Amino acid sequence: MPAIRHVKEERDKRHIQDPASQRLTWNKPPVNVLVIRKIRDESLVEPFKEICRFLVEEKQMMVYVERRVADDATLSKDEAFGSIRNQLCTFREGYDDISDCIDLIICLGGDGTLLYASSLFQGSVPPVMAFHLGSLGFLTPFKFESYKTEVAKVFEGNAAITLRSRLKVKVVKDIEPQQLQQEHNGLLPHGHTNSEAGKVTLQLQVLNEVVVDRGPSSYLSNVDLYLDGRLITSVQGDGVIVSTPTGSTAYAAAAGASMIHPNVPAIMVTPICPHSLSFRPIVVPAGVELMITLSPDARNTAWVSFDGRKRQEIQHGDCIKITTSCYPVPSICCHDLVYDWFESLAQCLHWNVRKRQERLADISDSSDTEN
Repeated sequence: MPAIRHVKEERDKRHIQDPASQRLTWNKPPVNVLVIRKIRDESLVEPFKEICRFLVEEKQMMVYVERRVADDATLSKDEAFGSIRNQLCTFREGYDDISDCIDLIICLGGDGTLLYASSLFQGSVPPVMAFHLGSLGFLTPFKFESYKTEVAKVFEGNAAITLRSRLKVKVVKDIEPQQLQQEHNGLLPHGHTNSEAGKVTLQLQVLNEVVVDRGPSSYLSNVDLYLDGRLITSVQGDGVIVSTPTGSTAYAAAAGASMIHPNVPAIMVTPICPHSLSFRPIVVPAGVELMITLSPDARNTAWVSFDGRKRQEIQHGDCIKITTSCYPVPSICCHDLVYDWFESLAQCLHWNVRKRQERLADISDSSDTEN
């Protein structure tokens, strides 16, 4: 397995780490490579075959792919690819555990492929190399045209890495409504959470965001937000987004939040269409524990989803506990972690793009120009 090396340079008394010092080095040469391909996109069949052939024949790698990808009818009919296909190791999501045997992940597609790759590893995540072959590509900095050169560089090591933090999320059921009412009214000591007495029904690692919304109900969502056991506020509106810095450029950005560089240790809380003019998105320190429950006087239930998946209903007596995971996603940079992020802002979100003001022909005419 690879090691992420953090080189700390002493700059001042606070020992601030230079983000550019985050590098990938290999303790031993990578052997097992997981290739994730965007499903239901026929345009990716040829790139998928190309990179598998390159990894198996030229690099002598063990290549893992999903069984549904290997069983694709297009691949089955390709006799020329048959010898490569027979050498692929297959797995099924939810049935086969490959978390301990993968050295490198290669994603072919859009941002969704990286989110899916993250969901396959609920513990430590291997380095991820993402090629832009999808519709958006904010998280996929590599161009496929130069895949041989780029993959060879990564195998040699010493590549720049962005450590994308994830959220550790628990859904807890069967909490006594009276206990939640006491917490809401501040009748319990600070830091005390009776939700510990409930039953954990789901635990996930989330890369982008946790979204709590009103679902199909016509009523406003009404949920309580706790921070480290203390009631902070009630959210009345369409819902609330709890996102990582990586997720700050996704749904949270569409809801009016600021965009945070993935190296900033933080959690962002963004209301969705709040019924209050003064409810603005807030950023809290990484490591705090957030808890979301239905308010005791909520008229309807709420719904929660995790990176757009596993959507389920939240009722009175349920809570969602969220904190920073200790298992980030090491995303390999094409250039470096600063340049890649700003290039994605400009190319994908058209950040600060406007028509340039023309230069004055004569400086004496400056009084006649428009601002």
